[in-house]
Amino acid sequence: MPELPEVETTRRGIAPHLEGQRVSRVIVRERRLRWPIPEDLDVRLSGQKIVGVERRAKYLLINAEVGTLISHLGMSGNLRLVEAGSLAAKHEHVDIELESGLALRYTDPRRFGAMLWTHDPLNHALLLRLGPEPLTDLFDGERLFQLSRKRAMAVKPFIMDNAVVVGVGNIYATEALFAAGIDPRREAKSISRARYLKLAIEIKRILAAAIERGGTTLRDFIGGDGQPGYFQQELFVYGRAYEQCKVCGSELREVKLGQRSSVFCPRCQT
Repeated sequence: MPELPEVETTRRGIAPHLEGQRVSRVIVRERRLRWPIPEDLDVRLSGQKIVGVERRAKYLLINAEVGTLISHLGMSGNLRLVEAGSLAAKHEHVDIELESGLALRYTDPRRFGAMLWTHDPLNHALLLRLGPEPLTDLFDGERLFQLSRKRAMAVKPFIMDNAVVVGVGNIYATEALFAAGIDPRREAKSISRARYLKLAIEIKRILAAAIERGGTTLRDFIGGDGQPGYFQQELFVYGRAYEQCKVCGSELREVKLGQRSSVFCPRCQT
């Protein structure tokens, strides 16, 4: 599933080609995504100028003069730029054609993503109760410490809770916990303030590094410019179960936490 760095990479790739452009038409080949694409999306968006492309958590917000298109990439989706009118392959469900001659094409083999229309995106049900963005000053280790005091759940699903902080998905939670030296199985409430301060720093560092490297290519992900991400080359633990730890040489272990696989080093993480 594309995580925050992949979505931010997509935003950075498509924004310069969308902002200031007027939509000529919208072609919808398949409406049956996680939620149906609105029947009148073409009517609402065609003729409008795109004034900005933003991101909130893993949602892309394509802001038009009147209204906003909320897009989510789901499990396997991507948005990329193609020539308007170019032949669409299987699973290429939507084209937003621009007067520039380019089209923003949405591809989603599993159809678990979304394209929804709203006039009030930040108060939309999908975005209303989200926690702070991890790369802002609203998120820090003190927030993690205070919210964790009565939480008996394991620390990894705790930091993946979008009400605590958005965008810390499985890949980056696994890597941040390793970098902070914290066992992902530990109860959230058992971790000290000092260790949460360190964890927040590592979350910010790792997410920022992943964004700069274009995200992590796992299975289907490509950025808005059609290029893969390269952060996968820098992963210390994610996807490396039973291999040697790059730091101490111990065998990495794998457990299930919150129905997600979690790899950790039994020596480096306590």
